[in-house]
Amino acid sequence: MQTPKTKTSKLQKPLKHITLFGFFAITVAMTMDIHEYPVFATSGLQLIFFLVVGAILWFIPTALCAAELATVDTWDDGGIFVWVRNTLGKKLGFAAIFFQWLQVTVGFTAMLYFIVGIFADSFGLAALNESPPLKCLVATAIFWIMSLWQLRGSRHTVLINKVGTIAGIIIPAILMASLSIAYLASGGQSHVVFTTEALIPDFSKISTIVVFISFILSYMGIEASASYTNELKNPKRTYPIAILMVAVVAIILNVIGGLSIAITVPSSELSLNAGIIQSLNLTLGFFHANFDWLLKILTVMIATGVLSEISGWIIGPVRGLQQAATDGLLPEKFSKSNQHGVPTRLVIMQSIITTIWITIITLIGGGNNLSFLIAITITVVIYGAAYILMYAGYFQLIFQQKHLKRRFEVPGGQPIKILTAIIGLLTTLFCIIISFVPPNTLTPSEIPPYFLALIPTSILALSAPFIIYQLQTKNSPTKH
Repeated sequence: MQTPKTKTSKLQKPLKHITLFGFFAITVAMTMDIHEYPVFATSGLQLIFFLVVGAILWFIPTALCAAELATVDTWDDGGIFVWVRNTLGKKLGFAAIFFQWLQVTVGFTAMLYFIVGIFADSFGLAALNESPPLKCLVATAIFWIMSLWQLRGSRHTVLINKVGTIAGIIIPAILMASLSIAYLASGGQSHVVFTTEALIPDFSKISTIVVFISFILSYMGIEASASYTNELKNPKRTYPIAILMVAVVAIILNVIGGLSIAITVPSSELSLNAGIIQSLNLTLGFFHANFDWLLKILTVMIATGVLSEISGWIIGPVRGLQQAATDGLLPEKFSKSNQHGVPTRLVIMQSIITTIWITIITLIGGGNNLSFLIAITITVVIYGAAYILMYAGYFQLIFQQKHLKRRFEVPGGQPIKILTAIIGLLTTLFCIIISFVPPNTLTPSEIPPYFLALIPTSILALSAPFIIYQLQTKNSPTKH
């Protein structure tokens, strides 16, 4: 009779203390990818088309469906695990949270590489990029410091997310836009052609479709902040408002950031790692003044923005895994929290696995483009599987569990709900399929190792949660 009570206490969180802006900051940090601005810039003016259409076809449908799932009464703790578990069962619920969690352990590497890269370029620390062991060591150290910081509770997560959102995302984007406008107004040469033809992509080319998918995927993560809803003040009002705010801000800031780089940096010289610094260097240098000090300050600010993104992701999916452990789907020790409500053992396990990824990609792959591409594609496949399960759970909710009370519903009635979910689901499936098309940046000799690494790893990753589930339920049959 004591077991349910004990399990509930293990998941006990601090009082509801996260405000609208606090939750908005967390969600922006988990959704906005400032390190993707140079990637957006490679598409020139077409980035506006890609970002807007991507938001319509994927970002907004996913945000709306996640908002309804997250605000069902008693479903506000555990995120995607609880949503899928309560609609499709424990096995698929565990698979959904496992996929969401696993993909970010790979994704952390790209974020950390970006931080190391901009510091190397801005502060003249070339060894950080040129020495794989040093690069691995610095990236790993940054991640462990951030993980240990999160052990102090969500108040500290909110703090760094607020600072990172304002100082590391919003202010740099506004400054980049202002400098670009001043650059053009002062006679600077634009590397973007502002015509209707330049705005509309040619979808008859497979390379265009592959690029379009990368824009849609940049929005992934909108549902992950749902694990914080149990700490919100007035979640009925706060959650949907914050999600819609994020959707608007993400589109605006991504357009500003990407277009600012595309205008100022020639595509032939654009660095995907240091594109932001290149743009700032060129625009500041155009005015023939020594702004080296300002560039260093901006580098620290931008790094803070990426650190806030890492901060939000460290705890988000882990809380879903903690709920799975409470349900007996992982060893019981993973269900325990420290005095701040943080699942310490899971955070440490995640840090170890992320360290392994960093080491493999940096030392064995050398951190080259092929290694990055494989890692990114695997991330897409894994995360896409989580979204398929989320949408399947949403269909189950609106068709079979209509009676459940929720504090937010997709507006427009049942037909609009169905249409919204279908658009999001089909877009997700399309993303996964296109991800297996080798980009035209690969040489013929790189294509065989690309598939050799991608296919077995994807099969193993997609099979892992079901293997773990079978082993755990076999060892603990009374819990199921």
